[in-house]
Amino acid sequence: MAGLSSEILPEDGTAGTLVGRAWRKGPKAGPSVVAVRSDGVFDITESAATVADLCNAADPVALARSSGERIGSLEEVIPALLAPIDLQAIKAAGVTFAVSLLERLIEEHAKGDPARAETVRGELNTIIGADVTTIKPGSAEAEALKKTLMARGAWSPYLEVGIGPYAEIFTKAPAMAAVGYGAEIGIRSDSDWNNPEPEVTLVVNAKGAIVGATLGNDVNLRDMEGRSALLLGIAKDNNASCSIGPFVRLFDETFSLDDVRKAKVELEVTGPDQFRLRGSSDLSKISRDPTDLVKHAMGNTHQYPDGMVLMTGTLFAPTESRKPGGLGFTHMVGDLVSIRSPKLGTLTNKVNHCDKIPPWTFGVSALMRNLAARGLLR
Repeated sequence: MAGLSSEILPEDGTAGTLVGRAWRKGPKAGPSVVAVRSDGVFDITESAATVADLCNAADPVALARSSGERIGSLEEVIPALLAPIDLQAIKAAGVTFAVSLLERLIEEHAKGDPARAETVRGELNTIIGADVTTIKPGSAEAEALKKTLMARGAWSPYLEVGIGPYAEIFTKAPAMAAVGYGAEIGIRSDSDWNNPEPEVTLVVNAKGAIVGATLGNDVNLRDMEGRSALLLGIAKDNNASCSIGPFVRLFDETFSLDDVRKAKVELEVTGPDQFRLRGSSDLSKISRDPTDLVKHAMGNTHQYPDGMVLMTGTLFAPTESRKPGGLGFTHMVGDLVSIRSPKLGTLTNKVNHCDKIPPWTFGVSALMRNLAARGLLR
């Protein structure tokens, strides 16, 4: 179990300010806000009833370092870990990397058919005729390319958000719906083309300030979204289709926004068929700065009084065939998905069908009743 504790933590262990949530049993049964320290895991719910409260505090780091009640070692608490957020809105940005932009175009032009993906990939490279990695979204150069592609009938909603003035921001899941480290993540049984999307996830307070970061898996059903952009809800928001964790690392003397900007994210998928997929994502290659994405998500036109988390998008788009003569990558039930970043640790989940995973039943009202019964609401 000590190996598991070492794996889940960032490379510098507990040097940073790490907060999360765990389900306690006994007289204090329910979700508790916890701080992970070198000498164990501490329940700090008496100081911050929710992670949203902690992130909205004047000094989240000081609050996270308040004494609290030790509930065990990290090894003992790992099985009880939940997603490290609660009342925050769960948002996601799409098409923020050139590679993911091309893959979305492929999904759209292939109409969700994986058999046509390679043919469409070659056609699009010829049609676009430009290196979209060098184009700044919303720039004069982007507008010129838009006019050229529109004249050729090749403009797309994905290009609109990929290089246009407005970012794609969507709701990934309702508040409280995300699963955490070790939980099953869900794909629909009627999806034949799907994949993980490993992403750095920003933790933002009600004032729009980024106070920390964590990891997220923006599980995607490529066939559903490829059929129509209007099926985004079905492609993205299903039971257990969003995992976040393992912990929120707050900005302090060991971790800053610049660390987020240069974060590298590694993905490994190990299947029951002995298939292994590896990939990586580098946030330094993102087309919009994290602060710009936050401005597109909230501000004078859209507020989140409990704050939000924002998945920043992924550079990773798997195209490797799973079987000889196959049609590219797609998940199998039983896949083990591990997402790791040096400063954020490891988020690991196992894939199952959404309707085989226990349904989501503990929402905001249940949390409020639980906190009230424990005398934690003031």
